[in-house]
Amino acid sequence: MKINFSAYRLIAMIRKEFVQLRRDRLTFAMMLGIPLIQLILFGFAINGDPKQLPTVVVAHEQTAFTRAIISSLENSRYFHVISTTSHEKEADMMLDEGEAQFSLIIPAGFSKKLVRGEKPQLLVAADATDPSATGNAIAALQQLSISWLQHELTGPLANRQTGTTAYELIIQRRYNPEGITQYNIVPGLMGVILTMTMIMMTALAVTREVERGTMENLLATPIRPLEVLLGKIMPYVLIGLVQVSIILTAAKLLFQVPFIGPAGWLFVGIMVFIVANLCVGITISSAARNQAQAMQMTFFFFLPSMLLSGFMFPFRGMPQWAQMIGEFLPLTHFIRLIRGIMLKGNGIHEMWPHLWPLLIFLTIMLIIGVMRFRQTLD
Repeated sequence: MKINFSAYRLIAMIRKEFVQLRRDRLTFAMMLGIPLIQLILFGFAINGDPKQLPTVVVAHEQTAFTRAIISSLENSRYFHVISTTSHEKEADMMLDEGEAQFSLIIPAGFSKKLVRGEKPQLLVAADATDPSATGNAIAALQQLSISWLQHELTGPLANRQTGTTAYELIIQRRYNPEGITQYNIVPGLMGVILTMTMIMMTALAVTREVERGTMENLLATPIRPLEVLLGKIMPYVLIGLVQVSIILTAAKLLFQVPFIGPAGWLFVGIMVFIVANLCVGITISSAARNQAQAMQMTFFFFLPSMLLSGFMFPFRGMPQWAQMIGEFLPLTHFIRLIRGIMLKGNGIHEMWPHLWPLLIFLTIMLIIGVMRFRQTLD
């Protein structure tokens, strides 16, 4: 069979594709933007060895030894002392709320017992909900404990410089003492699944109606635009709750993830997060001209959410500019909220620092989504 190949027709076809790409600017921007975002995030923002972890020191005495310990902590670069207090409950609250990653407790009489050779204890409590965020710091702490008092144990106290025998370092991994990865991944996975499915399904549902022309037929009925919007959202709220039920059941039965917090407040946080993502989907659908663009814009929002939220990589290991972006993403606060409820048993007081950003995001996206949706229908 003779193949009639024409270079002229091939060039014409190539030119036609470039013209089409130029007309579809959103797709062209996604083709360039998504690889660039991946390069920046993976190259600059992702760090598996977080340093400058916030640490609160509970010092029941102020001596040269306690000052040497605090100074050695900060010189290690793994710890950043954000507060010094004499109340252990305050330190526990900072750990519960996620404000601090470590707390160091220096008991009263530590210096006297050290001088007498009575091996006093130092207690270090770590928020181990994310084992990867604390693993290297704990290893560095154990090495640091050998040398952080060597400049103070001089003269008559030089015989105390025998490794760690001068005192006893007790490390307490709270909320996940065995360092089980599933305890960290499974709760966060709930937020990732809800983010992907809620935004994508809502965005595709609306753009599908517009593409097929059924939206115009729908608006020819007495139904109002707000009723259309709520009618589009409500079924996916129920779908999201079904997904949550499946994930929680699997977390309990398959992975034995503890659930020690109040179920009622967990439901409140989940509902706020679901509605916030649905509003993002509505906003995307009002900007996309077809389902392909809706998918691209969904991925454009989902990629930074997954990488900068602390789900895959330690949040505090990222540079400051990446953390600032992550603070604007709802998934970041939902992961903190869900892990706090399930692993720490947090109530509304500990939840509130992570719940109010979700409420603000929901309000903003709801206003934008309704306004854009009305413009689309008009």
